[in-house]
Amino acid sequence: MQRRDTILVVDDNPESLRFLVDTLGAEEMTVLIARSGEATLDLLAEVQPDLILMDAIMPGISGIETTRAIKRDPATAHIPVIFMTGLNDPEHVVAALGTGGVDYVRKPVVIEELLARIRVHLANARGAYRSRLALGLAGRSLVALDDEGAVIWCTPQVETLFNRLDPDWTADRGTPPGPLAAPLRQLLADQSHPHAGGRIEVGGFKIELAALESDRPGETLVRVSEEREDGKIAVLQKQGGLTRREAEVLLWVSYGKTNKTISEILGISPRTVNKHLEQVFRKLGVETRAAATAIAVRLMTD
Repeated sequence: MQRRDTILVVDDNPESLRFLVDTLGAEEMTVLIARSGEATLDLLAEVQPDLILMDAIMPGISGIETTRAIKRDPATAHIPVIFMTGLNDPEHVVAALGTGGVDYVRKPVVIEELLARIRVHLANARGAYRSRLALGLAGRSLVALDDEGAVIWCTPQVETLFNRLDPDWTADRGTPPGPLAAPLRQLLADQSHPHAGGRIEVGGFKIELAALESDRPGETLVRVSEEREDGKIAVLQKQGGLTRREAEVLLWVSYGKTNKTISEILGISPRTVNKHLEQVFRKLGVETRAAATAIAVRLMTD
């Protein structure tokens, strides 16, 4: 059976919510609702929709501020956001799109236009996801840099590593984490060696950098890999009595990653991640992710 797209509708107006829920439901879409920015962020901590329809103006945290928070979080930054606004001020539209939103529609909503925009952005998001995930599932920890060393895109593995080097780093920042910026610029500057690279140590991490060929002008692919992951996994396996896959899941849980993100990194379904996590809890004698993380950290630092 074909998977239904899940749309999160954020609006504080009950009539607008009812209209959109009925309309999108009739298009065979699963609809989630939130009536405030705060409720939206709470919901996104539990589930990840395929697309968000965001009312730009709401009491409390506005739709614009809510979207900024969504785009700052690596776990949700990829979700396309379409703004709904009743304001005609171009500056307001520019501000909304400046947060990372992909599009906007004006209220009152013309449903045919809205559905067309939703379908386009769902297709674009799926295409981008498949491209990034294909590289990630092939074990390709890659970042694409422009000629100035700015980040064009990166695979989930690199995004996770960058976030560990700098917890405030986000994929839309445009630059690598501070400790890696200079080594990556040096790699780009070494034009005489197309496969230049080397090992560096930053922030306690041993990282290997390797420049690869790219078929896109102005883009350099760099493989960024951490040498310590296998060692940590082996420790968790041995000390925790876990299978390798269970140890891998526990490692990424200890890094604060969601089941969805872990599934992308390891190339397995979120349901399989959850099954492995259940076994981890049973073997470690814990009931929560926080307790499992505490044990993982202790095992890896002993």
